[in-house]
Amino acid sequence: MEIQGKIKLIDETKTYGNNGFRKREMVVTTEEQYPQHIMVEFIQDKCDILDSYQVGQQVKVSINLRGREWTNPQGETKYFNSIQGWRIENLQAGNGAPDMPPMPPEDAFEPANDFNEEDHDDLPF
Repeated sequence: MEIQGKIKLIDETKTYGNNGFRKREMVVTTEEQYPQHIMVEFIQDKCDILDSYQVGQQVKVSINLRGREWTNPQGETKYFNSIQGWRIENLQAGNGAPDMPPMPPEDAFEPANDFNEEDHDDLPF
């Protein structure tokens, strides 16, 4: 599943327990007639994905819905849901993928002066 919208909040990474469980939360505001503020959590190594994003950016977040059952000490069963993010893409025009370096402008390249049209063969072999 995916959620699209504008980043409203990116929280700090928090560590829980003795085993070092890491969790980082963000809020995405959808852009529809009735905007929704959706909290998405990123866990463990996925926390670092959010380092290259900022509040206000338009993004598409790939998510998984998670559900858990828990029985408290009094024997009552409780159910909890969470939305876990595992990938995020920048949707703003003019920005490439976060892993790709920016492309230099066209005038940064020199034209090929030694190109001979007669020597050019577009066959791949």
